[in-house]
Formats: sequence, structure tokens, C-alpha cells
Amino acid sequence: MERADVTAKAYERCELCPRRCHARRAAGQAGLCGATSTLRIARSALHFWEEPPISGESGSGAIFFTGCPLRCVFCQNHEISQEGFGLEVTVSRLAQMMLELEAQGANNINLVTPFHYAPHIRQALGLARTAGLGLPIVCNTSGYERPEVVAAMADVVDIWLTDYKYASADLAARLSAVRDYPQVADAALRAMLASLRSKGGELVGEDGLMRRGIVVRHLVLPGHADDSCAVLDRVWQICGNEVDISVMNQYTPNDVCRARGGDLARSLTDQEYELVLDHADDLGFERMWWQQGGTVSESFVPAFDATGVQGPELGAR
Repeated sequence: MERADVTAKAYERCELCPRRCHARRAAGQAGLCGATSTLRIARSALHFWEEPPISGESGSGAIFFTGCPLRCVFCQNHEISQEGFGLEVTVSRLAQMMLELEAQGANNINLVTPFHYAPHIRQALGLARTAGLGLPIVCNTSGYERPEVVAAMADVVDIWLTDYKYASADLAARLSAVRDYPQVADAALRAMLASLRSKGGELVGEDGLMRRGIVVRHLVLPGHADDSCAVLDRVWQICGNEVDISVMNQYTPNDVCRARGGDLARSLTDQEYELVLDHADDLGFERMWWQQGGTVSESFVPAFDATGVQGPELGAR
């Protein structure tokens, strides 16, 4: 597989995400992700609501980046994904944030929706590693990634925490404005799996924390359990038991979904969720995470208030 250019030159005519919008981000033009070449971050803090092998008891060191290539109508992070909240930071400040999270006891550095800033991230990780960063790096992604970018960043990513949202192109177009989501997610997941295999496969410590691996997440949407089962079919066909899966029931309708009406204006039923979990069992997944009882998405969404973003840069006195 060819590798994409993930140097600063990529911002001149951007093709970092599958939309390949060719925005001249280096000249200040925002891409379809909403970002120019100015790095913006909304939060840097310990996060306790990822899957157990990621968060553990000490928390995952989550850094939330501004912007997103998708336009999911049900997004709970819309303040940063679609509305542009975030502070401008330098690459050296990003590197320092990683070291600060390690000092706070983070189990890993969790980069949330990062690859539209891939050149910045490569540079910051290089600085942080040189300064002594020793934690695994998590790429927390929507799954809508160019496989060439996945391949280009694979040497600096240890854990892929990736969504697989839809098997239906029609549903992807209607809910996230990207008809090609299923085929892109397939290709991206294959590239992640190739990277994992090249490094020797999944690695989990005696403490239960993942050091290397893939967790495929899927949020079950009300009224669309059939598509959820089709997603699991696709993940099984690509990966089998080489990955963990996480089947989530935390969908909560936001104001946009309530206004639209229909199934997305309500919560997921227990029956819908159990149907999808049963299908995962029938397929044969051995490492599966699920959510018990009633969950509310807002309870898993941190306050996007620039916590941990401002501060000294790496090497500054």
C-alpha cells in the first residue's frame, strides 16, 4: 500500500481525509473538516469512559482535536467537531500536553479525531518521545480514514480505537453526509489490521491494559439494529478475533434528532440492543465490550472548556 504525505506539505492542497477536498489549508482556507493548518485543541485531560483496557483505573490521557471530516447529525461532540471550539496551540505545546498527561498517571495518550492534523501530530510525537514519553499512543477515530494515511501513521500508533458506524451507504449519507463511509471504513480497518499484524498482533499487559491492538466500536442506533448486525458481519469478515469489539447502547437524541423526529428522536430499546449483542455472540467474537443498564451519552461527554490546553511549551522555562 502506498503511504500518504503526512508532512506539512499536505496542508498545501489537503488530501488527508477521504473527502480529499484539496483545501489550501496552509494559506488559511478551512477544509471540509473545518480546520486550517492552525492546530486547535479543545481539551487535554484524563478520561475514564473508554473501554476498560484503554481507561483502566487511572484513565486515558485524552486530547480532543477541533474539527472532523464527518457531519453526524447525532454527534454529541458537536461543539468541537462541527462548531469549531478549540484553542490555537503549537506543536511543542501539544508535545508538552502528552508529557503532562503521563505525569498525571495516564495509561496512554488518546488522540481523539486526530488525522486531519496528522503532520502536527507526527512532529509532536517525535518531540515527546525524545523528551521521554513512554506511553502507548491511541488513535481514536471515526473510522473514516484514508488507508494510505493509516499506513503513513502506523509507525507512531500503538492502539487503534476505531468506530465502524454503518454498513449501509444510504444510512451513512443520510446521517453523516458521506455515502462512501462503508467502503472507506473497510479499507481503513484492513490497513489498521495490517499494521497490527506487522507488529506481532495484540498485546495486553498483566494489568489488563492494552499496549497494542485494535478496538472496533459500534454505536447501535434506534431503528437500525439490522444495519448494526451488518456492521458486525463486515468486521468479522475482515478481522475475526484479531480485534476487540465494543457494542454501545449509549445513543441519546440531541436537539437536531429530536426536531427531525422518527427513530432517532428516541432512545435505543433493550430489545434492539440485545438483538445486536446476540448477533455478535453468534458470529463468534471472543473479546467484546458492552454497556449494562441505561446509559446516557451526555454522561460520557466531557466539558469542552479548554481544560489542560494552555500552559508551557516543551523546553520552555
